[in-house]
Amino acid sequence: MTLNDAVARRHTVKAFASGKSLPQEEIETLLNVLRNSPSSVNSQPWHFVIASTPEGREQIAQSTTGAFVYNGPKVLNASHVIALCMRTDLDDAHLQNVLAQEEQDGRFAKPEGKAGQDKSRRGYVDMHRYEQRDIPQWMEKQVYLALGGLLLGAAMLGIDATPMEGFDQRALDQALGLREKGFTSVVLVSLGYRSEEDFNAALPKSRLPREEIFTFI
Repeated sequence: MTLNDAVARRHTVKAFASGKSLPQEEIETLLNVLRNSPSSVNSQPWHFVIASTPEGREQIAQSTTGAFVYNGPKVLNASHVIALCMRTDLDDAHLQNVLAQEEQDGRFAKPEGKAGQDKSRRGYVDMHRYEQRDIPQWMEKQVYLALGGLLLGAAMLGIDATPMEGFDQRALDQALGLREKGFTSVVLVSLGYRSEEDFNAALPKSRLPREEIFTFI
């Protein structure tokens, strides 16, 4: 499948075929996409919870009640559901952990390279913490970069997907014990096989004309 084919075929699935599981090899590929997602100054301010069992999907479905009940079946009938989460803060422990991993992976030829990377990253963190005062929004942006890669990766593999902001974040944080671990939920993605009840599959894709969304200079 070409990239053009994948983006033309991709759509937000409205109904999944219950009881059908994706191959583990394909799931591992998507997890690799998430792990290698880009983030500002390699801050990696995310955590991903993968529900691959009925029990796990039921935990996540606890956040799709009330006003969000329409999303419950998309969680319960999917093969896998991924909760994309962000850290509640870019604290010193996390920054030290990222720096240590970079060193282990051989990114610094000299000690001054390590020191420079640490200083630069902390400079951006401090700028967002003190001047712009938007640390949560900045981290959330990085999670959405990961979301884009995940959806494109799923499309290339022919996997049906549904991104969802329609859930109770507080309820999901509680169900998964996220806040105690220093995380909070941002967005859900259900993955699996669309069912015949997926009315969106039969509809033509609708996008604004190229001349309205592109400017060439």
